[in-house]
Amino acid sequence: MDPITFDQLHVFLTIVEAGSFSAAARRLRRAQSAVSYAISNLERLLNLELFDRSTRTPTVTAVGRALIPDARAVVAHIRELESHARALSGGLEPRVALAVDGLFPVEPILESLSAFRDQFPLVQVGLFSEMLGGVVHHLAEDRCDFGISTPFLTEAEGYSWTYLTDVELIPVVAKDHPLASLDRPATHADLHRHTQLVITDRTPLTEGRDFGVISGATWRLADLQSKLACLRQGLGWGNMPRHTVASDLESGRLVMLAMEGQEPSFFAPMALVHRRGYQPGPAANWLLDRLKQSIAQHCPPRRPS
Repeated sequence: MDPITFDQLHVFLTIVEAGSFSAAARRLRRAQSAVSYAISNLERLLNLELFDRSTRTPTVTAVGRALIPDARAVVAHIRELESHARALSGGLEPRVALAVDGLFPVEPILESLSAFRDQFPLVQVGLFSEMLGGVVHHLAEDRCDFGISTPFLTEAEGYSWTYLTDVELIPVVAKDHPLASLDRPATHADLHRHTQLVITDRTPLTEGRDFGVISGATWRLADLQSKLACLRQGLGWGNMPRHTVASDLESGRLVMLAMEGQEPSFFAPMALVHRRGYQPGPAANWLLDRLKQSIAQHCPPRRPS
């Protein structure tokens, strides 16, 4: 009997997560026929039907769904074995990739990467800036080794989170926006009457969830720079990292809103996140240590780590 392969299980789980054979093929960057072939071989080896193909879009059968936890466990163990073996061998990784929440200040990241380039000139670097579920999504897709994100997805299985620091968020608006002309702190009703600019998730990980939404009318934006441009144009109000809008506040282009009965600013925790069982190689381990040092220097934590 031929052995079941890691690739077959990976294809199976990708179809489950993507929702269809065609979507999985796009995600895996393979022909759909190759995806179907891998599943057919897996079904033959298991002597089970994993997908019901009686409809136009194949759906996972009951036995297939029952095997999902086992498949995930096997894939996770293989990845952990690979990570551990790489660390034990002491071999230098050809590439280190990280995904960083767009709310996070860029200075400690760039400072660390500059030092990393000097230390490991032959190691390629992947750097992704993402919002909301984007960081965890990159980890799930094996596009990065670790990330820095707000830990609102701690319920996601298979990840470890370590608190790093906090990012201060403040409500801002253009200087000529009606909210800026109030001669008193803005009330909840004031904010509700005006368009709020809100970051939306490009992944399905936070589908159906809103964070800090007050207004009855919202504009949804995929990245922080688009949100900042809309704020400057006076198209609405929104919460932004203080460090991102510092120059706009200083010039008077944007103003910070005073809030009735509460402090206007709040702090979003930031955490290091990686797959549970992840064993960094020598280059990634060096970068992790340097990042922690740089973050502690540029934006020290507000609470014990």
